Amino acid sequence: MANAIDIHVGRRLRRRRRLLGMTQQGLGEQVGIRFQQIQKYECAANRISASRLFDLSEALHVPVQYFYDGLSNENAANDTGFLPSDIMSQKETMEMVRAYYLLDEGPRRRLLELAKVMGGTAASAD
Repeated sequence: MANAIDIHVGRRLRRRRRLLGMTQQGLGEQVGIRFQQIQKYECAANRISASRLFDLSEALHVPVQYFYDGLSNENAANDTGFLPSDIMSQKETMEMVRAYYLLDEGPRRRLLELAKVMGGTAASAD
């Protein structure tokens, strides 16, 4: 059975890789391993060694600490009932974030306001 920390690190690995639009194959090639190993890391079937975590952080352009960010707050976030804890690991979410940041500032703000209205949350008066 996978350890909760290994699961968290694997989710963060998947989230960052997808955010960058990188495939498991591409990431594996950058760090010198097969894509199957990346799959195993992401689903926490295999633990990531310290040296491999460092290599992955370099390939993904994040500090090693990135993989542990939010770990102590994860249980509190899971109890809110608002969003699934792995929402940033979902492919659709990553596609939406990438598309959002390709927009200029004006259209981005309008899209955000539209999403807030459609979701039933009050629009902010930034």
